[in-house]
Amino acid sequence: MKNRKLLSIELGRISPEQYKTREPSGLVLVLDNVRSAHNVGSAFRSGDAFGVDRIFLCGITAVPPSAEIHKSALGAEDSVPWERCESALEAVGRLKEDGYTVVSVEQTVQSVRLDSFTPEKGKKYALVFGNEVEGIGQDVVDASDISLEVPQQGIKHSLNVSVCIGVILWHFRYLLG
Repeated sequence: MKNRKLLSIELGRISPEQYKTREPSGLVLVLDNVRSAHNVGSAFRSGDAFGVDRIFLCGITAVPPSAEIHKSALGAEDSVPWERCESALEAVGRLKEDGYTVVSVEQTVQSVRLDSFTPEKGKKYALVFGNEVEGIGQDVVDASDISLEVPQQGIKHSLNVSVCIGVILWHFRYLLG
């Protein structure tokens, strides 16, 4: 038999209502001044795929409803809970009070390579991603528990934020189960 693609109905996906009542993963995203609504939509779609509990949309980051977000999210903005915060620092402060380990995905003098980092089962992680040009604000980096960076081989020094979100979430979910 040929290797037939599965039909959407065969994938056994849960409904948006079931997504919101599933067992928490302990993972949340914090978007710090992400300027592209398409990147925000991609964050929702990757967040849905990897089961994040919530997305914090901070600063100038676009919020649903938005045609641009929907174009990339394809409805994931309806399944993944989200919250608007004036600043990422505000979100990070609240998350730290709630027992999250705050992880800035940023190149810093003390950043840890992703391939050298193993998240601990049972811990809650807030993964912070920054603006496409400026990255994460220094105040948020300072408030973080750790900085992670994705090792890269080419001449560029960064990945598109939506690609980076997918890489980081895959790493966490693969190691945490």
